Amino acid sequence: MFDLCLDKAAEWILSKGFTSVAIQVPEGLRMTASDIADQLSSRTNVNVTITGDPCYGACDVPVNYKDIAEGLIHFGHSPIPSVTNDDDILFIEAFAAADIRSGISKIADRLPERIGLLASVQYVNMLKDAKDVLEGLRKIVFIGKGDARMRYDGQILGCNCSAAESVKDDADCFLYIGEGDFHPLAAALCTDKEVMAFDPVTNELRSMNDVRDRIIRKRFAAIESAKNAFTFLVIVSSKAGQRRDAAADGIIKKITSAGKKAYKVVMNEITPDSLLSYKVDVYVNTACPRLATDDSLRYGRPILTIPEAEIAIGVREWDDNEFDQIRG
Repeated sequence: MFDLCLDKAAEWILSKGFTSVAIQVPEGLRMTASDIADQLSSRTNVNVTITGDPCYGACDVPVNYKDIAEGLIHFGHSPIPSVTNDDDILFIEAFAAADIRSGISKIADRLPERIGLLASVQYVNMLKDAKDVLEGLRKIVFIGKGDARMRYDGQILGCNCSAAESVKDDADCFLYIGEGDFHPLAAALCTDKEVMAFDPVTNELRSMNDVRDRIIRKRFAAIESAKNAFTFLVIVSSKAGQRRDAAADGIIKKITSAGKKAYKVVMNEITPDSLLSYKVDVYVNTACPRLATDDSLRYGRPILTIPEAEIAIGVREWDDNEFDQIRG
């Protein structure tokens, strides 16, 4: 279903004159990694190495890939324009191949008049077809332009909803095209508008309201449990696409100004086990914000985003809480 563009990848390898290349795939494509390696090796006669570290997005591109190969091919995500600038890295977005026109026309009557369209990168190529169908049914459709972190109009990441924010005042709701909850939940949290998720494989349409409300209740509980905390561990990711030293230094200053103690730690892979030994009351996450919003129950202590930490120490009101994003 996803176009891995192996001809393009092989041509790129040959044009670069590489003798070795590494490939990086997200979890959903891991079962195809060996097939990709076989095909590229047979077409180019180069040594192909699979990078086995977790891969959550283009923010996870290994900065030290040159230690294992001359070039890197990253499958399943688009480059982050404001971060990625390496001619020896090729991004293959793996666009989905499907006709969604019939499915969109069948769910159109469940949507309001003014609709913002969103998609993850694998389905961003379907936005034009969806727009054409909806406009043919007399809907008013908006496809927003994101910030410098976005490559495509209408594209959202789990950490950046700038494309949605750019048209949220015009749209009555958002229609997200793609699979799963990860991306549409980000849009629901950052826009405070109803987000309807359309799965182009099953043609299922569902509202993200219930999922969003459950997350908000969990976040409120985490903030409340951190209000009497004294020691805070401020976590910084060493990944190029997630590193926010200035934001970390800013929240550390606010924590210490509130009469509390803060420690800064820089890590590559952030897991519950990697944090467990630190003697602190609260974790403040400045890496991928979804570690706090989605995975909080896995951690033995409250883990907060930057705005949530500001609420916990009393420098921001709950009503002013916002979805933490990594901006372009």
